[in-house]
Amino acid sequence: QLQLVESGGGLVQPGGSLILSCAASGSTFDYYAIGWFRQAPGKEREGVSCISRSMATTTYADSVKGRFTISRDNSKNTVYLQMTSLKPEDTALYYCASDFRPLSSNYCSLRDYEYRSWGLGTQVTVSS
Repeated sequence: QLQLVESGGGLVQPGGSLILSCAASGSTFDYYAIGWFRQAPGKEREGVSCISRSMATTTYADSVKGRFTISRDNSKNTVYLQMTSLKPEDTALYYCASDFRPLSSNYCSLRDYEYRSWGLGTQVTVSS
């Protein structure tokens, strides 16, 4: 199982940008699809984006399409979430999670129950 650590969160003004990082250790990173999820106070956890092992598949929630970009660097065991044109409604605790897919190099999903290992999260606050 992977151990995951998120970083890069902070306070940003509306319209601003942030890049979140998800650093992995403890297993063969190449076998895992990685997802980003977020949870705002009083709301359910929401799938934001995911990327397959091969990087051939990326998926985005409708609420972030065109504003967020997910990428991964398998040589650094890290996944990134570039967030632009941030809105107050993007304020949440952002988590990354891993989904073991040794036989499915092009698969990822935004269904949180498919992910077994989770980081502790990094807070993103969008406010003026």
